[in-house]
Amino acid sequence: MSRIQKTFADLQLQKKKALITFITAGDPVPELTVPLLHALVDSGADILELGVPFSDPMAEGPVIQRANERALKFNVGTRDVLDYVREFRKENQHTPVVLMGYANPIERMGVDHFVAEAKAAGVDGAIVVDYPPEEAAEFSQKLRAHDMDLIFLLAPTSTEQRIMQVAQISSGFSYYVSLRGVTGAGHIDTVEVAERIAEIRKHVKLPIGVGFGIRDGETAKAVASVSDAIVIGSRIIQELENTPKEQAVPAVKAFLTGIRKAIDEIAG
Repeated sequence: MSRIQKTFADLQLQKKKALITFITAGDPVPELTVPLLHALVDSGADILELGVPFSDPMAEGPVIQRANERALKFNVGTRDVLDYVREFRKENQHTPVVLMGYANPIERMGVDHFVAEAKAAGVDGAIVVDYPPEEAAEFSQKLRAHDMDLIFLLAPTSTEQRIMQVAQISSGFSYYVSLRGVTGAGHIDTVEVAERIAEIRKHVKLPIGVGFGIRDGETAKAVASVSDAIVIGSRIIQELENTPKEQAVPAVKAFLTGIRKAIDEIAG
């Protein structure tokens, strides 16, 4: 059982919904990445998504694009991201860490090398936005052989065939993109989300997390009521953008504590 699977199993026993958070490694400055990871956990995050900086983040809206640009100015790359995970693991051995990014850095490192290094660093899974399921079966098997999960995005436009393809090779959890567009855009229609999740559950037996567009406690609570987890990223990065870096950690903790409280008002 992977760390992600154990986390969801434990939360189910507690009748709690998972809070999954996203930050970009190296943003706003590299030395804050590990302290921010610990702050997110201290504020109630159950699973951490850590973005691997990339020059062309096609799924990201302006907020996370700017985070990538800031991190790249410090030349933060895949090896640095793995070092941050190693540092985080010195104090935290239980919270799952998922790397989110794109195929190019993985291909450049070499798939086998990436899998080995990720496992050694303490990574628990990956979301690779531009790895379609029909081309990712081998990569999924390599990760799973090391107790790591490959997580796929599903969208409002995903066909039944695509959902079935994802169901065959994904593990850990499935990530439902609640909006037609990029991260941080638009407003969530909870009724539509509930309907789509019901369709996805016909084929996908994994926990389902919902992200893109969750900005406050009210939205988080509404989405958590129809899903197994919420994913929040752009709103956290906005806190980092709008706060002096010496106040970044307490600002993120204050914001996320409110989100945790909101979703904990839902009984499993």
